Amino acid sequence: MRHSGRGPGRVIVTVYAILALAATARATVQIATKGSEAPLAYALSLAAGIVYIVATISLARDGRWRPVAWAAVGIEMIGVVTVGILSLVAPQDFPDATVWSQFGRGYGWIPLVLPAVGMWWLWRTRPRQSGTM
Repeated sequence: MRHSGRGPGRVIVTVYAILALAATARATVQIATKGSEAPLAYALSLAAGIVYIVATISLARDGRWRPVAWAAVGIEMIGVVTVGILSLVAPQDFPDATVWSQFGRGYGWIPLVLPAVGMWWLWRTRPRQSGTM
């Protein structure tokens, strides 16, 4: 079994950590300085940052954290697809961009690609059952 936070997994964990820092810092500043201008967008960005923090930690830890990693990456995928669609069909509800707006366009679409990569990596490094007879 390969550990999800080692080898190429370190790159994935690093990208998650950078995105966690960027999303959380941006949302915190936006909420503190102009929170009433786009409260939904800023709250969604903060939620995305928290999801990225959980994903970073759980991908790096592995073992008992693996189900947490699956949940975080799954929530991330659902979030980026849902917010991506909503930000295109109801742009008036998003007067300012979120991390997941337009499928992560403001972040180079990394928020759209990253959960797919995370799920692939979790599947690739899953524990193998030894079936000896």
